[in-house]
Amino acid sequence: MTDTLPDVPADAVDPALVPQRVLAGGARIPAIGVGTFGSDRYGPDEVAAAVAGALRAGYRLVDCASVYGNEAQVGAALAGAFEAGLPREDVFVMSKVWNDAHDPDAAVASVHRSLRDLRLEHLDAVFVHWPFPNHHPPMAETDARDPHARPYDHDAYLALWRALEGLVDAGLVRHLGTSNTTVPKLRLLLADARVRPALNEMELHPTFQQEELFSFCVEHDVLPVGYSPLGSPSRPERDRTPDDVADTELPVVREIAAAHGVHPALVCLKWAVARGQVPIPFAVKPAQYTANLRAVTEDPLTPAEVEALRSAERGNRLIKGQVFLWPGSRSWRDLWDEDGTIPGRDEEG
Repeated sequence: MTDTLPDVPADAVDPALVPQRVLAGGARIPAIGVGTFGSDRYGPDEVAAAVAGALRAGYRLVDCASVYGNEAQVGAALAGAFEAGLPREDVFVMSKVWNDAHDPDAAVASVHRSLRDLRLEHLDAVFVHWPFPNHHPPMAETDARDPHARPYDHDAYLALWRALEGLVDAGLVRHLGTSNTTVPKLRLLLADARVRPALNEMELHPTFQQEELFSFCVEHDVLPVGYSPLGSPSRPERDRTPDDVADTELPVVREIAAAHGVHPALVCLKWAVARGQVPIPFAVKPAQYTANLRAVTEDPLTPAEVEALRSAERGNRLIKGQVFLWPGSRSWRDLWDEDGTIPGRDEEG
């Protein structure tokens, strides 16, 4: 292996075999990462243990966020790996600014806190978690509302972005990213940003392919990072609705899985990497996160199989974001600018 850690399991994947993506500007990032959003089912120590195990298994991309409530524990896992000999420059670590820190000073403080908790001198990427300052208590139900919530305000968002650009200038952050955004909002940011977003984190799985946003990102050198890449089978009950579709139950997914002799979840990951996005699956069981990593290094889907999976598209958005709605909004669809306009900004014009 190109780098080693103590107690590397026999089934670990050589990091050199994991495909790489190239960001605008030339930096490289692994084509799959390990997620850390498990706060609804797993405690911080369990998530941190999974990160430590994933690094031993061969992962070199870790996706974090301040709101997950486990960055201090994940930071201890990262520090342990680096102290054991894993070069810091070999690991791409990402974090996010939560909705309650959109004020520029608060955003800067949030990033400094993440750096301290993660025990890092720099973050490889920082995302704005949601494009709204609207927030809610942890574990809030989908009918919870922030009484001070408001629709998208580009001037306010740009002030936040300028503060993050200053952290790039200072060398504390290498790249900036957007998350849970849309084509209209991203178009505005690309026109105004001095430090352009290099990544966009978005829900992506076979039944929710977001072709318009995905293509827009690719055309503008913004790398799509896909959360819920398996269709989020472990998402909280509050985020489930009767109309949701299970990706791993689709006949086309199961047929391809049978042809490759793998679990249908691994077909979702093979598809993601073949398409060009960076999936960040979450798993705490060593057998699962190792299988996820190995799936993208061997036995790729054929072009015909990738094409067949286009038929899996169902418009099946699972993370709808209802808790971020503002007074006067109509439904969760207002968050996603589905008609090409930004509610509260464009619709009156």
